Order: sequence, then C-alpha cells, then structure tokens
Amino acid sequence: MNGFIPAHGGYEDLLSFRKARIVYDGTVFFCERFLDRRDRTVDQMVQAARSGKQNILEGCMASATSKETEIKLVNVARASLEELLEDYRDFLRTGSHPLWAKDSREAMFVRKLGAKNDVSYETFRTYLATRTPEIVANILICLIHQTNYLLDQQLRALEKAFLAEGGLRERMTRARLDARNKHQRGGS
Repeated sequence: MNGFIPAHGGYEDLLSFRKARIVYDGTVFFCERFLDRRDRTVDQMVQAARSGKQNILEGCMASATSKETEIKLVNVARASLEELLEDYRDFLRTGSHPLWAKDSREAMFVRKLGAKNDVSYETFRTYLATRTPEIVANILICLIHQTNYLLDQQLRALEKAFLAEGGLRERMTRARLDARNKHQRGGS
C-alpha cells in the first residue's frame, strides 16, 4: 500500500453525474420557458436539480477521506432528484396532463437517447426547445428516473466497497502498521 488516501474525484466520468447535469440544465430551461419566475416552485425545482448534481460532485471529492460522507452525499443527491421528480409529476397532474408510462413509446425513445455513450444536454436540446410543456416535463421525468437508477446502483457499489475496504481510519491503521512492520524488519 503506497498510502491511505485513495484516488478520488472523477465525478465527470460518472454517468450519474452527467445525467444529473442534463437534468439540471433541462430544469433551468423548463422553469425559464414554462413557469412564472415569481413562482416559488421555480427556485425549489432549480435548487433540487442543482443539489442532485452538486452532491454527486461533493461526494466524489470527499470520498478520499470519508466514505461515510460520500455515501451520505450521494443519498442526498438521490433524495433531491426524487423531490424534483415529484415537482414534475405535480406539474402534470395539476395541469391534467398525462404522465408517460414507463414502457410507453415516448419513454422508450428518451431511454434510447439517454443510452448513448456521449450523452449530454445537447442530446436533448432540440426536444426540450421544441416540445410542449407536458412533453418536456415527461422527458425530464424519464431522465430523472435514469439518474436515480444510476444513483441507486452507485449507492450499492459504495456500500459493497466500504464493506470490503473499510473507511479512512481502517486504512490509516493498516498503513501505519505496514510502515511500522517495514521499519522493524529494516532495523533488525
């Protein structure tokens, strides 16, 4: 072992972060285009979308010294996106607009678009800019579901890694004992 602080960061390589960024950008666009800026919901939706994205970033950066913090922040990201999901569902329900079924033709199209390796906001820009509010809300709902699925997978992987590797204190103790043992072997 070379040290006890593992590589960390790399959030931009995470599909969950890239999808959360699309959800954030799409939510900002949705709110600017379809909602009254004075509506309190606008700020709440944008902040929930931002929290989803930023907590993934912060969790990745904190992962070097606290797996507990990383897990908590990824879970906060997941919870924030769930809150945003309900805002979009509320928008559809209160406007008497249909919510796409999970396996509808439209939802499958969005899922297929989101499966591209180089997926970004640009992948969805034309659809978000040219469709009705209810279609845009449904597109964003699909993207939130995709992101939440990825975050659920990420949380399971973090749990598994923690159980296998432990946390910072355990790594510090192992590193210190390894260093002490090398020193004692070298000094004998």
